[in-house]
Parts: sequence; C-alpha cells; structure tokens
Amino acid sequence: MKHTIVMTGASRGIGRVAAEQILRRSPDVHLLVVARESSGERLAAELAAGGHTVSYVPADLGSLESVRRAATGIRDRLDRGDLPPLRGFVGNAGIQYTDALTEGPDGLESTFTVNVLANHVFVRLLQDRFVTPARIVITASDTHFGDFKHNLGMVPGPVWKSPDVLARTGAFSKPATTAAGRTAYSTSKLAAIYLVHEYARRLPAGVDVVAYNPGFVPGTGLARNADPVSRFAMRRVMPLMTLTPFATSRDAAGRYLADVVLGATEAPTGSYVDRARTARSSDESYDPRREGELWETAERLTATALR
Repeated sequence: MKHTIVMTGASRGIGRVAAEQILRRSPDVHLLVVARESSGERLAAELAAGGHTVSYVPADLGSLESVRRAATGIRDRLDRGDLPPLRGFVGNAGIQYTDALTEGPDGLESTFTVNVLANHVFVRLLQDRFVTPARIVITASDTHFGDFKHNLGMVPGPVWKSPDVLARTGAFSKPATTAAGRTAYSTSKLAAIYLVHEYARRLPAGVDVVAYNPGFVPGTGLARNADPVSRFAMRRVMPLMTLTPFATSRDAAGRYLADVVLGATEAPTGSYVDRARTARSSDESYDPRREGELWETAERLTATALR
C-alpha cells in the first residue's frame, strides 16, 4: 500500500544514502523530503530518478516558524489526499557549530533549535496524522555517552542543565570556543534521547519512536561549520578510520538508518539502536524527571508553532 515517509537531512551524508535505500527497497514509499528551498527541488528530482515517488517541502530547520509552515503544509496535503497515508517521520537533520553563541530567529541557540525543537514541532504537528503501524526515527549520537570509548576524545560529553538554559546561547563554559559548540551538540543529542523516551509514553499506540545512533561517521556534512583544518581532516583523513572498528562508513550508516526506518531492525518503541542492533544508551539518558522537564520546556518554547 502506498504510504508517505517524511524525512529531514536527506540531502547529504548518511541521510542521502538512507533516502536512496528506502526508495530502492520500498517501492510503495512516497518520500517527502524537508529541505531548504534553494536545494529541495533538485534533491527531490535526483532521488526520483528511476521512477521513485519523491516530493519536497521547503523549510529552514533553524526557524520554528518555517518548521511550522512545513509541518502544517504536510498536514494539509495529507488531509486533501494529495499524499498517501503517513507512516513515518525521520528526523535525521543535525547541526554542530564552532561555538555555543549562534542564535536563530526565535532568539534560541541554534544547535538546540535544529537538533531538538525542530523535531519536536514535526512530531507534535503530525502525531495525529499517522496511520498505524507507523515509525518515527530520530538520529541521535553516541557522543551523548561522553567517554573516550564512544567519542575518541574528539567531542566533550554532555553537560546537562535546565532545558531553559540549554535553549539559550552561552549555556556552557567558554561559550565562544569550539569545545562549547561541541558540548552543545552532545548535550542536544542527549536531549533527543530524553524526548524519544517521553514520546514513547505519549504517542498513540502503534506509532513507535526510536533513537538511532550511526556511530562516528567521517566525511559527512556535520563539520561544515568547523575551521578549514578540521574540515580537511574530516573529509580526507578521518575516513580512513572506517577501516577500523572505531568508525562507520557513510554507506553503512545510511543502510543501517534505512533498516531502522523500514522496520528491518527490530526495535520497540522508546529504544536506542546502535548501528545495526538495539542497545542500551548511556545510564544518564534514562531519567524520567529530566525527560518530563524537557517535554514541558519544549512545549512552551514551541507553543506558537504548535498552534
């Protein structure tokens, strides 16, 4: 039966591989990609090559109003029957900045907006349009563990604070530094897992939600805001690590993501998938008090977008 999967972060890296895999392996999918207006039409056309069904909706994920317009536009298309029934949402887009001072149009810190709040707006505005069985997949990161085993010393571990503080610029020590920007990233990925747990408690039966960790994947666009030396290392040097157990190739990570989206990887709602298998996330990531507090803050910060 024809059905729709909405996906952010499909333009490059593991998202592009996953999108191609989803279309190849599930011909009944209408893939609706969320992308910037400047690139969305071209992305949809490229993915549609070979007869696949792909469309796009424009959005700037750093703007909650733009995300609201995209999500309500999708709802309208579903309600009119212009799209087949909705069975999936993939929140794969992510960003990492070189500081913790980048502020978006909503007056909120941009890492938190893109990696946490944008997904929240999509989930909340689409949650009653899903036809079961449905699956929501949010891309997380093993940087949320905060130890050398999981991040090889390249990304500081998360530093949890009140969500109201995390949502604002300057939340971390020496906020103008790259270390603070990376801390904002790992903390946002811990927040994403907290929300996955909370969604699992709140979403309707039959709408499963899963956090997916691709592992360390060199050569993606995540470091695009880094300094030239770091960008060169990520693009030319770090990919050699995929020959070791310490990194995942872009193709493998994209294939694993497609497996989770399509249900080939068995994962109950609220679970954490580490590449190809369901696993336990960090001990810190299981905290119902933090999860509830983050939910309440996300609801308040996105209240205008959710109306």
